[in-house]
Amino acid sequence: MKKVGILTGGGDAPGLNAVIRAVVIRLAVEKHEEYHCIGFIDGWAGLRDNKTVKLEAGKVDSILHEGGTILGTSRTNLYKKPEDVKKAVQNYHQLELDALVAIGGDDTLEIAYYLNRDEGLKAVGVPKTIDNDVMGTDFTFGFWSAVEQATQAIDDLRVTTTSHRRVMVIECMGRHAGWITAYTGLASGADFIAVPERPVHINDIAREVRHCRELGKAHAIVVVAEGASIGGIEPKPRVTKDANGGWKLSDKIERDSFGNVVLKPGEIAEAVATEIEKLTGMETRGIALGHLQRGGAPSAYDRILGTRYGLQAADAVIHGHFGHMVVLQGLRVETVPMKGMIRENQSEAKRYKYLPDSFLDMAEVFYG
Repeated sequence: MKKVGILTGGGDAPGLNAVIRAVVIRLAVEKHEEYHCIGFIDGWAGLRDNKTVKLEAGKVDSILHEGGTILGTSRTNLYKKPEDVKKAVQNYHQLELDALVAIGGDDTLEIAYYLNRDEGLKAVGVPKTIDNDVMGTDFTFGFWSAVEQATQAIDDLRVTTTSHRRVMVIECMGRHAGWITAYTGLASGADFIAVPERPVHINDIAREVRHCRELGKAHAIVVVAEGASIGGIEPKPRVTKDANGGWKLSDKIERDSFGNVVLKPGEIAEAVATEIEKLTGMETRGIALGHLQRGGAPSAYDRILGTRYGLQAADAVIHGHFGHMVVLQGLRVETVPMKGMIRENQSEAKRYKYLPDSFLDMAEVFYG
């Protein structure tokens, strides 16, 4: 009998339970080897503290439609303390694990990569983030559910915005990349979209808002990413171009244990709303959708994608493809090495998949 550990780390996302379910059920029906699955509570903290729960096919079969994760999650960086890495490795061996499936975003996958490379733990990664900014995969599960949630929220907000003839500035998640903002903005017919990848000035936004009124529209919808770089407002732009033409985050910002930017919910929305009202004289409100984007049941797409990812991760375990991660490339779900997708050490700049210019060019047809 072989033992496989499963954990979910980082921010929660719709579709996590679909992955857990698929891994457990696929391994349960494997004919050539008997597998026993255990789950770690609260991500890497669970492996460090040896907090586990038994996972059986009958227990997980009915969780496909549920949001969040039955295992709990946390943003635990084992590599901030050498003793935490040591504890995690000891527990892995003490539990006599034959493999570990780590489901999470770039931070979670980073830890899995290091543990496999440096400590010999047999890890398989499954990319998850509503931000859709993980390298190597076309889409992460959770992204489409977040877009659906945000689009529905904007549709609802449009009603009150129109009634009061206001401008509404809606802030979506996205520290480094504007996938949710751009897709939600396009789907909801926004009058302006601001993302980290393409810095703009507040005057550009104000001009489009005035243009809406000139066209006879009773309202205007502006969608901004929480990490958007917008000149002419406070806080100052957080994103600048590097020497190679790519984008990098300013060094003068607060970061968490993984180096992620710490942002205040609603900060950008309120700043943009304040300046629009000053520049146009139009009543303007700002609102941050925040964790609402993570909530609710996963969309049908994310239930299927999470299931496909889980099945592929289980097959990677069966065939010994450790140090690899599951990715969606085109219509195919495949397994590729994590090396090259993850930074080699935490002193390096993080790697993100940015929204392509072609999508932004398409969106600007409607407000440029």
